[in-house]
Amino acid sequence: MKDLTISLEDRPGTMADAGEALGKAGINIEGFVGLAVDGRGLMHLLVDDAAAARSALEGAGIKVEGEADPLVMDIVSTQAAQPGALGMMARRVADAGVNVTVIYIATGDRGIVVTSDNEKAKAALGM
Repeated sequence: MKDLTISLEDRPGTMADAGEALGKAGINIEGFVGLAVDGRGLMHLLVDDAAAARSALEGAGIKVEGEADPLVMDIVSTQAAQPGALGMMARRVADAGVNVTVIYIATGDRGIVVTSDNEKAKAALGM
């Protein structure tokens, strides 16, 4: 799994353009988060085949700004499904000196986390 960062114009239809480009290429979006910031749309997409996704997006004129190896966690079978879990887990990662740059929920009750140091984050979380 890869997390792709894409940049879109902040106007109607650009998210549809991204989704259509991936769909036409047969690429399933496993998870995503998006928001508008300072006149542009910023999305993170979780995909299985980053090269094919990048090709489809760039072929549609969509800028791929980055690619990361995220941590993928099953949040139902862990303590993550309990009140206070986010704070507890974030504190462990922070105390390990790791910065979280992206966090979102994906299909199948999975938590997706992009960090500055996945190995330290895994150790802090007991993964």
